[in-house]
Amino acid sequence: MSPGRRLTVALVGLLALVVIGWFVKDNSAGTPPENTTKPVVTSAAQAETVPGSNSGLDVEALSKLPAEAGKTWKLIEANGPFPHPRNDGVTFQNREKRLPAKSSGYYKEYTVPTPGSPDRGARRLVTGSEKEVFYTGDHYSSFVVVDVKK
Repeated sequence: MSPGRRLTVALVGLLALVVIGWFVKDNSAGTPPENTTKPVVTSAAQAETVPGSNSGLDVEALSKLPAEAGKTWKLIEANGPFPHPRNDGVTFQNREKRLPAKSSGYYKEYTVPTPGSPDRGARRLVTGSEKEVFYTGDHYSSFVVVDVKK
């Protein structure tokens, strides 16, 4: 077999593998594997008492978050004063679409200080108009629902 023919056969084979992989991925994308989804809420009572728990995000007790998150929550409840008045209590745009889609102005964000950080850091509490509280420790890449009563 000539080198040109070998190259042609290899390219056709590679193309066939790509097409087959595309069809397999397309046909299996809609069905999640069994027993791999973890329950987000552990009880029906918790689902009813923690605002935002129906969002599909994990629920975390405020006491399990960094201590600074608890201090920020107390400031939110007291309506300030906030350490970053130009940035705290402003509308959170949800550009990353990690939180449930809501109308503009629905969410407000607040800085959760990061010890040793020269700036505001990456941690935030985001509140919703229906009393939801969300926490991100990685500047909006991921969120958890915060159970502020625990």
